[in-house]
Amino acid sequence: MTSTRTDVAAPAVLTELRDGVLAITLNRPHARNAMNADMAGQIGDALERAHHDPEVRVVILTGAGEQAFCGGGDLVAMSEGQSLEPSAPDKEAWGFGGVCRHPIDQPIIAAVNGFAVGGGAQIVLACDLVVAAESAVFSLPEVGNGLVASSGAAVRLPAWLPRPIAMELLLLGRRFTAAEAHAWGLVNRVVPPGRALDEAFAMAEIIGRQAPLAVQATKRVVAGIVDREFVTEHDAWERNLIETAANRATEDAKEGPRAFAEKRRPVWLGR
Repeated sequence: MTSTRTDVAAPAVLTELRDGVLAITLNRPHARNAMNADMAGQIGDALERAHHDPEVRVVILTGAGEQAFCGGGDLVAMSEGQSLEPSAPDKEAWGFGGVCRHPIDQPIIAAVNGFAVGGGAQIVLACDLVVAAESAVFSLPEVGNGLVASSGAAVRLPAWLPRPIAMELLLLGRRFTAAEAHAWGLVNRVVPPGRALDEAFAMAEIIGRQAPLAVQATKRVVAGIVDREFVTEHDAWERNLIETAANRATEDAKEGPRAFAEKRRPVWLGR
């Protein structure tokens, strides 16, 4: 997770529609594309527009700059009590970054160009296909910040990976490389630095040549989506919600972001 709050004049999210492919770019490179409520709302709005636009065949999600795809949530903002999610209830339901619990019919390709930390890694897990640069690095450090990886990692990793590997990534919070992620089946393709977005567009072009309704139906079946709900994951998300709500009410959940913002070791109280 990233401890930056600085906002500049540039839009937090950039969108471009090119030949049926909607590219959504997280555009806070000065902050390692850390997530705040404004960015999450804009990403979610872009995905919603894509879902209802028959011209959009594929969505690509990437980060501006070469340093980071998404550095996770803004822990300084969290330490000050600010929400990282849009205030509107319907948008809050979209999950972290406006994407983690926001099913749309079109396939989403993540083009990971650098660090994908915490919520950033969980955004990658919310995508349908993943292209990662060789230099990309992933991590889920939430427990070290007094938090739960509540935006999909604790739901999806146990279903996709052997349980010991999922536990190691979630409990140790260690970094793992694009090559490791590829070996585990979390990443489709690993490419040289600077090529992730190009490769994502190449994949999107192939998908765009297929029958669009068949593509969308296939995604819904594979992802377990019915009436825009992740029905296959429903029970896991319910358990996730209960544990997350309980965790966020603890003193430790407040201490973690506060210690991070103050650049000191957290003092865990176990309550």
